Amino acid sequence: MYLKSIEVQGFKSFANKISFEFNNGITGIVGPNGSGKSNVADAVRWVLGEQRIKQLRGASMQDVIFSGTQLRKPVGSAYVAITLDNSDHALAIDFDEVTVARRIYRSGESEYLINDTVCRLKDVNELFYDTGIGKEGYSIIGQGQIDKILSSKPEDRRELFDEAAGIVKFKRRKVEALKKLENERANLLRVTDILSELDRQIGPLEKQSEKAKIYLSKKEELKKYDINVFLLDSAEIDKKINDLIEKEKIAQSDYEEAVHLGEKLKRDYEEVENILAHLEEEIDSNKAKLADTDVMREKLEGEINLINEQISSATDNMEHYETRLNNLDSLIASKNEEIKKVEELKSEIDKEIADKKVSNDAAKDELTEVETLIETVTSYIDKGNSYIIELLNERATIKAEGGQLELAGRPRVAVRGRIPEDNRRDRPDQPEEQRS
Repeated sequence: MYLKSIEVQGFKSFANKISFEFNNGITGIVGPNGSGKSNVADAVRWVLGEQRIKQLRGASMQDVIFSGTQLRKPVGSAYVAITLDNSDHALAIDFDEVTVARRIYRSGESEYLINDTVCRLKDVNELFYDTGIGKEGYSIIGQGQIDKILSSKPEDRRELFDEAAGIVKFKRRKVEALKKLENERANLLRVTDILSELDRQIGPLEKQSEKAKIYLSKKEELKKYDINVFLLDSAEIDKKINDLIEKEKIAQSDYEEAVHLGEKLKRDYEEVENILAHLEEEIDSNKAKLADTDVMREKLEGEINLINEQISSATDNMEHYETRLNNLDSLIASKNEEIKKVEELKSEIDKEIADKKVSNDAAKDELTEVETLIETVTSYIDKGNSYIIELLNERATIKAEGGQLELAGRPRVAVRGRIPEDNRRDRPDQPEEQRS
């Protein structure tokens, strides 16, 4: 077994990745002071598991990572790997070539690898027991270590001889075995204490066991009773469920009937709305006709007022009585025609109102208002008829008085003084001399 190569990257002064190849024979590394010769030996010692930073000439483990220079930034990790020829199987591993590596980060995390497989520090130490290659082995002797070995205590030198004799592994195993035996003795003592404690608890536990058995038997009986109660409750619940199912069917049937009835009512409501809309249109038409009737009424009132003015003028001018009487006859005839037309219109409106009453009772209020308007118009028409009759009576009186005047040869002025008192009261705008 011999060292084949050392691969270093980011360790101390080795910022770049560098690999040292070693062949058969002796290989020397020479250079001036401060060139980093000792860093190679420190790298080998570090990768073999050295944990004492003073042996690596640093203050903390992160000091082994390249800290940078004025021209180069520091790196984040350090990595060292050594490759050993194990063709003679001096190492207890089934590989002809063994590579042991160690990596550390500035965060403090580190890892060990054997042939690129992560392992423990313990695995690395056990691998190099009795080979002289371990961190305490005689294969690596640093500066000042020869004098330290010669001046050290016999116990310290014995470790070096044990390593050379190949008994370190067995001594370490003996120490570990003794430590395990001591731990087992402590565990046995604890087990003895536990057993003695359990012995003291056997009596109370037996009583508790009897109580537990009684409890379990009672629990089984209670379980049977619970099952029976559950079965009875289940039967009662099944009966209630069947009743609820029947009630649900009845409710579903009622619901379907209500839905059908609601749809029917909805259709009826839509029909009623259509009828009301039609009636509203007809009412609007009737209102328009009534408005025309009001216009005609106002026209008649205007004409009646005109007739009154004409009659008033006729009282002032008896000379035009005959002409005015003829005009009044024709006017009365035309008014009679208009009255007939109004009456016909009233009859039509009455007929339409009667038809509307038959078609829908909901329009009674509007029809009542229409009838009220018609009654008002009829009242105005009756008043007009009365006034026309008065005019006719006055006309007959005037004719009679005119005939008497013609027979008597009296002037027409005297006739003006015989205007009936009713007519004079109806015309307050006559001159005072005409009323006398």
